[in-house]
Amino acid sequence: MTHSRIAIVTGAARGIGAGVAERLAADGFAVAVLDLDETACKDVVARIEEAGGRALAVGVDVADEAAVQAAVDRIATELGDPTVLVNNAGIIRDNLLFKMSADEWDAVINVHLRGAFLMTKAVQGYMTKAGWGRIVNLSSTSALGNRGQANYSAAKAGVQGFTKTLAIELGKYGVTANAIAPGFIETEMTMATAERMGVPFEDFKAFVVKEIPVGRGGLPADIAHAASFFASEGAGFVSGQVLYVAGGPKA
Repeated sequence: MTHSRIAIVTGAARGIGAGVAERLAADGFAVAVLDLDETACKDVVARIEEAGGRALAVGVDVADEAAVQAAVDRIATELGDPTVLVNNAGIIRDNLLFKMSADEWDAVINVHLRGAFLMTKAVQGYMTKAGWGRIVNLSSTSALGNRGQANYSAAKAGVQGFTKTLAIELGKYGVTANAIAPGFIETEMTMATAERMGVPFEDFKAFVVKEIPVGRGGLPADIAHAASFFASEGAGFVSGQVLYVAGGPKA
């Protein structure tokens, strides 16, 4: 890259988001590290800066329209015009359908779907103006259905439809949109799932891994590698795709 392009990664204080932010920084992007709590982003920013990169911590609720606009304006001012967006922010509120509250439904849909919509809407103008952009949305193998996750499954399937429409609408401006659908990835979120089930994480992991053809759990670095490809110059003819990063065939 002749000049440093600016990337935004949401939900980047830990887990997959942190892995993606650090990988994009290593690829030469200046990275805005977004999460609900700005302070929680500081460690990721520090690691990027220690490695010689540029980064900015930004606290934002991606489901809040005014907050999203303010965050994107700040990024444009302090880092530069953003042309890569990774919509990774997500939460889980698992429950079987008959026990799931409307609040549990709304919370998950708001962060994943409304959040991806608001962030993309706020950033797309910079991409179309530049005639170049990369949108990477995080889906999940749960989009194919997963017990206890009616809200999360619906949101992650929705992300795929959203991605394909972005690819159609924005392609003529040099902007691609793709989705990554991770399988089992070892993060605080999957640890929380095991804890909620009352199972030690190592046991939970062993149970899941025996169904994975490559015989191991995924790591944030596995997802970061896929995001790095989609954000790259060479991926300009790949758009509207859903890549399952799950250690085996899923869709």
